[in-house]
Amino acid sequence: MHLDILGICGTFMGGLALIAREAGHTVSGADVGVYPPMSTMLSEQGITIREGYALPPPNPTADCVLVGNALSRGNPALEQVLDQGLCYTSGPQWLAENVLRERLVLAITGTHGKTTTSSLLGWILEYAGRSPGFLIGGVPGNFGRSARLGSGKHFVIEGDEYDSAFFDKRSKFVHFRPRTLVINNLEFDHGDIFPDLAAIQRQFHHLVRTVPSTGLIIANGDDDAVAAALALGCWTPVTRFGTGRENDWRLEVIDAANDTVKIAGEGENRTFTLPLPGEHNARNVMAALLAARHAGVSLDQGIEALRCFRGVRRRLELLGVAGGIRLYDDFAHHPTAITATIAALRARHRGRVLAVLEPRSNTMRSGVHRDTLGASLEQADRVFVYRPQTLQWNLEAALVPLLGERVLVIGNINELIERIVAAAKAGDAVLVMSNGGFENIQERLLMALASKRQSRP
Repeated sequence: MHLDILGICGTFMGGLALIAREAGHTVSGADVGVYPPMSTMLSEQGITIREGYALPPPNPTADCVLVGNALSRGNPALEQVLDQGLCYTSGPQWLAENVLRERLVLAITGTHGKTTTSSLLGWILEYAGRSPGFLIGGVPGNFGRSARLGSGKHFVIEGDEYDSAFFDKRSKFVHFRPRTLVINNLEFDHGDIFPDLAAIQRQFHHLVRTVPSTGLIIANGDDDAVAAALALGCWTPVTRFGTGRENDWRLEVIDAANDTVKIAGEGENRTFTLPLPGEHNARNVMAALLAARHAGVSLDQGIEALRCFRGVRRRLELLGVAGGIRLYDDFAHHPTAITATIAALRARHRGRVLAVLEPRSNTMRSGVHRDTLGASLEQADRVFVYRPQTLQWNLEAALVPLLGERVLVIGNINELIERIVAAAKAGDAVLVMSNGGFENIQERLLMALASKRQSRP
């Protein structure tokens, strides 16, 4: 089968392309503004990518066109699909019908931590010899790719609540029919498609309805929004985890400086060192261990696998060191994630932290997080914020009253890089946060920092 994918460089659709290619299908596609790591992975697999949607049109010989949710009516390629009467469907629906139907699906959902938890779970199952398939919204270090078909019966998938396609406004995860469902947390996000938190909770309720009574829901028992979503109706056993006493499995941080934690529940307890810093990652690890346990992997084997976990690209990833300055890259773009990421780096790094942020998401650009963004950046010593042209609110008015002279807002990438390089000194950590390409600022910063060191007398 020949599949032509519109929006092929999105995290979900790109992963889908890798799986389809591995399954023996011919794959091509189109996108705009492509950037690594997805563009690199697709190129390595010999998948042809057309730049832009105007010309050439979708391949008329394709058996089916998979339409990404970023495309809407009026898009030239989509209009040609409709005008020519080509077969089309959404990515989630194609995956459900052609890959997931015969698999035991483990879905990781929630506002934060999906990619890290999915990567942890995929690796634990791999370490245990299960050879799982997976589709993850990032690149796990242990696999070097975001998706694979896998030869085992298990399939790990990052369950995104974003909609499926221009013609299917259900959340992607409703298609996946998991037997093991993790709900990590729940906050308001995706303000471009959801009017409020209640609307997101309703989509989670639709997902809960699809989990069989013989399955398991592993839910954050400390999160009131998760509890409210489950209260809408649940027909599946629920295991609750967290720090609260009422949870079935309790998390206790034993030594924050050395990332040592203890988990206890159902007559068992284990103390171990986390592979990633921060309490938010402790929760991610706990969720992954419990999901793997439901798939038949013992806690001991799961904890053993953690020792070999290599992290996830763009999740507090150290890109390099130049002139004694460490440069980290992270996907954080929601105030809660920004707070947790800076805190995790603070615990790991003794010097100054210089935070660099691109407020790129639709929710951020519309101003939903205007009143909480400043507080999320408070732990940084210096803050550099890029002002996109599409931003619909005043960054300075929101950030300066709280952060004062520590914050600098700039609308030009070149000037932003110059000011960061001028401010940074040996012993600092520069933390770049964005859910997009950020005009390749990471590599450009490394080069500029290295050049600064070389130019010193």
